[in-house]
Amino acid sequence: MSVYSIKDLEHLSGIKAHTLRIWEQRYGILNPVRTDTNIRTYGDEELKLVLNIAILQNRGDYKISEIAKMSDSERSAHLLRLSEGTLNFPDQIQALTIAMLELNEVMFQQLTNNIIRKYGFEDFLIHIIHPFMLRLGTLWLSGSVSPAQEHFISHLIRQKVMSEIDQLDLSLKPHAKKFLLYLPDGELHEISLLFANYLLRSRKHQVIYLGQSLPLDELVCAYDIFKPDYVLSVFTSRPNPEEINDYLVELTDKIPEAKLLLTGYQMMALEQEVPERIQVLNNFQDLIDLANAN
Repeated sequence: MSVYSIKDLEHLSGIKAHTLRIWEQRYGILNPVRTDTNIRTYGDEELKLVLNIAILQNRGDYKISEIAKMSDSERSAHLLRLSEGTLNFPDQIQALTIAMLELNEVMFQQLTNNIIRKYGFEDFLIHIIHPFMLRLGTLWLSGSVSPAQEHFISHLIRQKVMSEIDQLDLSLKPHAKKFLLYLPDGELHEISLLFANYLLRSRKHQVIYLGQSLPLDELVCAYDIFKPDYVLSVFTSRPNPEEINDYLVELTDKIPEAKLLLTGYQMMALEQEVPERIQVLNNFQDLIDLANAN
């Protein structure tokens, strides 16, 4: 079980710690465990409860006294009904977080299907899933999400994106550009690369998708065959900070003509200038602008 401080609950829910303490005293809705030094800590059930409260209360339809009396199943039912209406993007992200913590696939599918029907798949990716994945990264780094929970939600998101890609019309527009997508050797975080695959294909560019953990020599082989205009990758955990400069030098040397589009945590954290043919994508809007311009 994960352990959270009151500040963790505040950060993840947006509800002030002072307010949470008042609710704890007044309604008994939280059951902290105290450490040997008398510091309150909270578990997964408290986090799920606080996230539910944040969503239900944000709508203004429920008082905290009413929410405190609801069972877990009643709160979940109210949340799903709200998701069919006018939940805003932050609330949808909160709801997906609850589905992940509960390993609740039915809830995930209902939520995402409601969102896609209302906003369309691209807005679902950009405004909900991408911020959700950033939150997931924060939860992962803090130890607040188990590997099982992370694998569960990543697998469902991956399935959803691949299903949408399979439904795209793969005809190419006139003067379509050629994109080669891959992840470097040892890199397994594939979701963002799948997003890029969808965004480019939906704009009728030609895409070769090579996926996870590709050795550089194999990338060069594919590059020589396909001769792309752009090579795109996401550096989340690989190459590591000690290796990334040498990797970029070797990459630009072995891929001599294509424009290199790179993003991900390791690129965002890079302090020095990158070689001239590398364009760092700060967000998906950068990729959309580039794809729309070509």
